[in-house]
Amino acid sequence: MEREIITGVDGSAPSRTAAEWAAGEAVLRGVPVRVVHVTCAEAAADDVVAELLDRHPGLTARGETLTGPPVAALRTAGARGELLVVGVRGRSPVAVGATAAALAATADGPVVLVPCTTDPARRPDRVVVGVDARDPAVDALDFAFRAARRYRTVLHALHAWRLPSNRVCLPWPVPEATRATWEDYEVQLLSDALRPWREKYPDVEVLEDVVLLPAAEGLAHAAGETGLAVVGRRSGTTALALVWHARCPVAVVPS
Repeated sequence: MEREIITGVDGSAPSRTAAEWAAGEAVLRGVPVRVVHVTCAEAAADDVVAELLDRHPGLTARGETLTGPPVAALRTAGARGELLVVGVRGRSPVAVGATAAALAATADGPVVLVPCTTDPARRPDRVVVGVDARDPAVDALDFAFRAARRYRTVLHALHAWRLPSNRVCLPWPVPEATRATWEDYEVQLLSDALRPWREKYPDVEVLEDVVLLPAAEGLAHAAGETGLAVVGRRSGTTALALVWHARCPVAVVPS
């Protein structure tokens, strides 16, 4: 794997926003960016490279034109780098687009999906990672801790839990004391899951958060418009729902 960031462009405004975000990330990491355009014309990639070099001093960038189905071409290109960045048009399954959704679901490495409303010149002011406290996604946690350290910001580790299935359909509410006991148990699970990561990254400030919400809803709310949301791909529908609802860049990390 080469130390570079790959970003796919198609001439659209969302793909330009994603390319700008990728360029800023590349400068921060000290790695090159490769702009990939899947088409029969070379102009789009070269134009974007020229714009990125003009706006990001110190950036190393090159363009590449590939042919074939966009998903397959970008997946192949992304496999050679440490990060693949693509743009999405908005907050709905249709707006996310088939290409972005397919890459998030099948790429070999981490994929960052950047909404068109993102300010690409602004680095995330927080990193929010979804944690399954019972079975943490190791690669997603490592990605999130590294990102928080790189951005010098807090890592918000969010564990979403649900009431036991045998209690959800009861005709009476769960007593508050019982719910509090269950929640205390979830809090302890999250603390235990994060302990080795706190030891590995002692310089990263960690905010532990346990919420009784659907995971995607909790992550999108916590990340807001100016954060970076990180989720493991194995979470399946949670990852896709987060991409649909988030107002900030979302990193989907395979295990």
